[in-house]
Amino acid sequence: MANKTFNSASFFIRLFFALILVFATYNPTDYSFYHWASQSLEQGFQPLMIFCSVVLLIGWAIYIRATITSLGIIGLVLAFAFFGTLLWVVIDLGIVSANSIEIITYIILVLVSCVLSIGMSWSHIRRRMSGQLDVNDTDSRDE
Repeated sequence: MANKTFNSASFFIRLFFALILVFATYNPTDYSFYHWASQSLEQGFQPLMIFCSVVLLIGWAIYIRATITSLGIIGLVLAFAFFGTLLWVVIDLGIVSANSIEIITYIILVLVSCVLSIGMSWSHIRRRMSGQLDVNDTDSRDE
């Protein structure tokens, strides 16, 4: 039976893996799957690149499916609206310059990771706040 406890460490583990997934897929440096694949197009695809793309696709599928299932479309729109307006406030307050594309890109990547980790954690958070189970959370309590 799976461990049903959820705490801040559980959330940060999900956030850590979301950050790895997002930053491994793309980041402003030259060290991401996007850069590797775009530079290798002339040489053709290699087995290691295909394997890494499958691993990344599996990670994205897990995170996106869990996020859409937990938050729903409205929750997903609200989460992106929340983080988007937060970024807007940070730029408006002058904390980050609107001309600093690289820093804004890093912030957006972190915010996407936050949305994915919230989506992975939302069922646990909702259960803690409301005491209600999701339909997917029910298991045999007769054991």
